Amino acid sequence: MTPLRSGGSVPAVVEADDLGTYVVKFTGSAQGHKALVAEVIVGELARALGLRFPELVLVHFDPAIAAAEPHQEVRDLHGASAGVNLGMDHLPGAADFTPEIAKVFPVDPLEAGRIVWLDALTVNVDRTVHSSNLMVWPTLGIARPRLWLIDHGAALVFHHRWDTTAPGKKYDFRNHALGHYGPDVRAADAELAPRVTEELLRRIVAEVPDAWLAEDAGFATPDDVRAAYVDHLLARVRLSHEWLPTDFPSPDQLAAEEAARAAKTRAGRPDWLKRVPDLHGKPAAQQDWSVHLG
Repeated sequence: MTPLRSGGSVPAVVEADDLGTYVVKFTGSAQGHKALVAEVIVGELARALGLRFPELVLVHFDPAIAAAEPHQEVRDLHGASAGVNLGMDHLPGAADFTPEIAKVFPVDPLEAGRIVWLDALTVNVDRTVHSSNLMVWPTLGIARPRLWLIDHGAALVFHHRWDTTAPGKKYDFRNHALGHYGPDVRAADAELAPRVTEELLRRIVAEVPDAWLAEDAGFATPDDVRAAYVDHLLARVRLSHEWLPTDFPSPDQLAAEEAARAAKTRAGRPDWLKRVPDLHGKPAAQQDWSVHLG
């Protein structure tokens, strides 16, 4: 097992007794059970709609496996995660879909539209230019590299405030990772919306373990929580005309906005920092610090 030690959830690559290798997200992570619920619902919905998303499995984890882990924080996480956790099929050699790759990697407008549509439906706030949660795979061999979706723990933000989120609420997708590909979200809506049925949603939420739903305040039983997810997503898909994102900025607009943010950041730094030279003797004021600071 290899802890990845990246991201807030601190997942790990685990070899299970079925001989499969999975990226496991643990129930003891700071994000809590709701992040795992979102992973299951959005991930399985993506797969049902024909988008590429690795297979999910429930992983029964014994913390004794990681007893030799040297980092106390990781040991504490594993110790708090005994029992059922969530595993995602590992994509060996997959590459992050970075801004640099996005400049040259071909993505069809309809494929981009389908992904944006799913993110809009599920209110996924974590598929941005700087945090795409997209992978390119395979990267070796003769098979054509394709986009794969990962990490949906930040989606379904409405389940943090059930009583205050309207199903037709819009969300700002100006900085979506695929916005510069000209996503054909109208064609995606016409194709995908009719496929998100009550039957499909009920089948998907049934995959969420009861224990991950039992702590949701305001609901008597896990099945009541499942029904709330179905009702909200079904109402939202029927109101797609209200939230469908169509006003994506052009690449030139994005570049101008990024340059303006970088200039504002540099201008806000104290004068002494602007005068500090780098290792090559170049004053900091002349550097593009946005590259170094992410």
